[in-house]
Amino acid sequence: MNQTHAVVYGKGLITDHDVYLFKEGSHFKLYDKLGSHLSVVDGQRGVHFSVWAPNAQSVSVIGDFNGWSKTAHPLAVRWDESGIWEGFIPGLDKGTIYKYHVVSKHNNYKAEKMDPMGFHCETPPKTASIVWDIDYKWGDGDWLAKRHKHNKLSVPISVYEVHLGSWRRNPAEGSKFLSYRELAPDLVQYIKEMGFTHVELLPVMEHPFYGSWGYQSLGYFAPTSRFGTPQDFMSLVDLLHQNDIGVILDWVPSHFPSDEHGLVYFDGTHLYEHSNYKEGFHPDWKSYIFNYGRCEVKNFLISSALFWMDKYHADGLRVDAVASMLYRDYSRKEGEWIPNEFGGRENLQAIDFIKCLNKTLYGAFPDTLTIAEESTAWPMVTRPTSVGGLGFGLKWNMGWMHDTLCYFSKDPIYRKYHHNNLTFSMCYAFTENFALPLSHDEVVHGKGSLIGKMPADDWQKFANLKLLFGYMFTHPGKKLLFMGDEFAQRDEWNHEQSLDWHLLQYYPHQQVKRWVEDLNKLYKSEPALYELDFEQTGFDWIDHMDMEQSVISFTRKGASSDKRILVACNFTPTPRYHYRVGVPEGGFWKEVLNSDSGIYGGSNHGNFGGVDARQEPGHGFGYSLLLTLPPLGIVIFKHD
Repeated sequence: MNQTHAVVYGKGLITDHDVYLFKEGSHFKLYDKLGSHLSVVDGQRGVHFSVWAPNAQSVSVIGDFNGWSKTAHPLAVRWDESGIWEGFIPGLDKGTIYKYHVVSKHNNYKAEKMDPMGFHCETPPKTASIVWDIDYKWGDGDWLAKRHKHNKLSVPISVYEVHLGSWRRNPAEGSKFLSYRELAPDLVQYIKEMGFTHVELLPVMEHPFYGSWGYQSLGYFAPTSRFGTPQDFMSLVDLLHQNDIGVILDWVPSHFPSDEHGLVYFDGTHLYEHSNYKEGFHPDWKSYIFNYGRCEVKNFLISSALFWMDKYHADGLRVDAVASMLYRDYSRKEGEWIPNEFGGRENLQAIDFIKCLNKTLYGAFPDTLTIAEESTAWPMVTRPTSVGGLGFGLKWNMGWMHDTLCYFSKDPIYRKYHHNNLTFSMCYAFTENFALPLSHDEVVHGKGSLIGKMPADDWQKFANLKLLFGYMFTHPGKKLLFMGDEFAQRDEWNHEQSLDWHLLQYYPHQQVKRWVEDLNKLYKSEPALYELDFEQTGFDWIDHMDMEQSVISFTRKGASSDKRILVACNFTPTPRYHYRVGVPEGGFWKEVLNSDSGIYGGSNHGNFGGVDARQEPGHGFGYSLLLTLPPLGIVIFKHD
C-alpha cells in the first residue's frame, strides 16, 4: 500500500478558462483536465483527481490505498459553480486502483463510480478505474505524414472489420484471449496478405458486458483491459500503421449501459442522460440516451472522439447507430416519444451535436475519416455542415446491403422476379459518399453466415459467395467485409470463440480467400474502380434490364485514366454463351478476373484471356463483345 497524505486543494490542472469553455460546451480536450493525472505538487509526486458531479453533496476517492475509506480522501467542489470536484493526493502512483464515492444531495443516493474519464480500468467483471499514463514512443511518423493519401475519397478503401476477442484465440490455453501485443503480428501479416487497406475494430472502449461486443461502452477514454494496457493497444495501432494499414475505431455516442458503477444517475440525478424516460431510455438496447443538449455532455463525447485520434492515432471513427440519434421516435410507438419544439420527430440537439462533432474532428485532423452507420434516408449525411449536411466522410449503404443479401438468398429460378433489388442501388448511389458493408450485423442473431445465406448445393453456395464479393468490389462505393467472410466461414459468428481457421485446410475455403485477395489487388490497382466512386461520371450501365437471364453489365471509369473496366455478372447457374455486350471502344478487352476460374474452384467457363471487340452495334454502342458468361459468375475486363 502506497503511503499517502491528506488531500491538497487549490493546486489543480483546471483553470478559469477551462471552466468557461466547459460551461459553454466548447472544451473538447477534457481528457487533459478531468479524470486522474500523475502530477507533482510542491515537490511531491501524486495524482490529481477531478470529476464532474454538480448535484453531489460530497465526492471522495476510495481505493486499495486507503482501505476503500469513504472519508479519508474527500475532494473539494470548485467555487465557480462548474460542478467539478477536485483534489491532489500525494504518494499515489501509476497503477493505483480507485473509484469515486458519490453522495448526492437528492434521495439519499450513494454510489461508487468508475472514473468517466479514466484512462485504464480493471478487467471486468471488476469495475474500478486505474491511475495510468498514456505515454508512448510512437514509430508511425511516416504513416501520419502520408495519411491524407490513404483516407481521401478518391483512393481505394477496403476495410477488414474485426472483433479482437474472437478473431483468433490461444487454443493452448483453453481459447484464452490473445493480448493486443500477441494479436498484432498475425493480424498485421494477415491484413497485408489479404490486401485490405484499413482495419475497423469493433469498440475497444471498456465495456462491462463482453457479449455486447463493445457497443455497451462505459470507458470512453479507456481501451478494454481484457487484452492489455493502453500502451499495449497503442503498440497494435503503431504496428498496423508501420505496415501502411489504417485503423478505424467503432465509437458509440448513441447510448450507454445501466450498470450502476457507470454514467447512469451519476450524482443522484440524470446527469449524462435525459430525465424523461421517453427521451432518455432506449427500448431496443435497454440502455440510456445521452442528453446532447447539455453542454457538459457534448464536451464529454466530443472529447472522447478527439481523444482516440489525438492519443491513439486513430485514422477514423465509425459512429454507431446514428439513426437512433437523429429521430426522437426511433423504435418507439405513438405516445412513447416527445416531439421537438416544432412538433417534429427530429432530434435537433443530436443533429447539432453531430455537426459539431464532425466540424471539430475534421478541423483538428483533416486527414481522418468519420463514418456514419445511418440506416434511413436522412439527406446529406456526407455533405459538409456549411451547406446543411451532417459532415460525415462516409456513410454505410444499408439499403444496398439489405437488397443485395435479399436477392442472393433467392433461388436463381426466382431471381428474375427480384431484379430490381440489384439495380435499385444505382438510383441513389451518388447521393452520398457510400461504403458497402457486409458487416458483423449480417452474421449474428440467427441470420447465419454469408455462405449459409446462399441457396442450393455447396458448389453453388461458393459460386454465389464469390459472385457477391465480385459484385461488391466492382460496385461504386468503398468496401467493408467482416472477419471470417473472406474464407467462407460456415457457422454464424460467435464472439465466445475463435474464427474457424481450420476450414482453410479445405480447397473451397482456400479458393474463396484467394478470390478476395485478388479482388483487393485488382481494386487497388485500377483507378477506374475507386477514383470516381461518388460521381455519376464514374459508372455507366451497359444493360440493367436483362432480368429474364438475370444478367447485368456495366463499366467503371476513373478520373486519371480513360481505361475502362467492364463488368458482367450472371446470377444463374446456366452458362451464357455468345452473350452480346455492347462496348464504347473497339480493340482488345482483356479478361482480368473470372470468378469461375479453376484457381477459385470454378468450372473454367471463360473467354480465353480476353475478347476482340466487333464492329457490330450493341446496347447503343458501335462495338460489341461476344462473351461467355460463367454460371453464377462475374467476369471483369479491361480495355487495352
